[in-house]
Amino acid sequence: MKFTKMQGAGNDYVYVNCFEETVTDPVQMAIRVSNRNFGIGSDGLILIMPSSTADVRMRMFNSDGSESEMCGNGIRCVAKYAYDHGIVSQREITAETGAGILTLQLTPGSDGKIEKVRVNMGPPRLSSSEIPMTGAAMPQVVAEPLTVLDQTFLITCASMGNPHCVIFVDDVAGFPVSTYGPLIENSELFPRRTNVEFVQVISRVEVRQRTWERGAGETLACGTGSSAVMAACVLNHLTEKKILNHLSGGDLEMEWAEDGNIYMTGPAVEVFSGEIKL
Repeated sequence: MKFTKMQGAGNDYVYVNCFEETVTDPVQMAIRVSNRNFGIGSDGLILIMPSSTADVRMRMFNSDGSESEMCGNGIRCVAKYAYDHGIVSQREITAETGAGILTLQLTPGSDGKIEKVRVNMGPPRLSSSEIPMTGAAMPQVVAEPLTVLDQTFLITCASMGNPHCVIFVDDVAGFPVSTYGPLIENSELFPRRTNVEFVQVISRVEVRQRTWERGAGETLACGTGSSAVMAACVLNHLTEKKILNHLSGGDLEMEWAEDGNIYMTGPAVEVFSGEIKL
């Protein structure tokens, strides 16, 4: 099977062009290729597929084989691959995902290949039923207390097609993400589990984020998570509606625009291509 390794802000996936290749068991393939010792090494597997409703379709599988609805860093790389490899020829395209159809604007570099992609991530879903969460229905989940081990956190939750729980901390670099991340991910509050973002506010226009990703552990970046962080920052009156988010693998430009949608702009990089024996 031919594959291409790509990364967006350090969030790396193995991409398969399903216009040409066939993946019969994506769950097991995701587990296999993601292994950094015995496979290719990645945060998961992304299939680039034909679509009857958009220019391309993306299916995304975490390193544990579970399928997620969307991946913000992944969708930028799908757009880059589709343009650079001749699947599409226009610089504004649509992509079908488990979270709906998204519109992407592609910016080429000096070599004509795409180096930056702006994604309309859509509006954040804020009600507890949309995230989803158990318990009493709430129109918004903002600064709600959640006790884990010895700590009580104030959580703000949103869905960007997949669930996110945002927690603001004073020192994100020193925060024990690997301790609290999996406990919150698997909390009974979240019937589909959740991604968890730990965020330090630097200024009204700048934040720093670390992510515990559902089904993958701590990752260097999360685009849907950065979108949820944008919403959480505004809902908690901590930042403006346009910020620079510093993630462990790079920076993302975020904007909660007047049309109600959240826009994410960031890099997409092709690392290498190869073949793996089936």
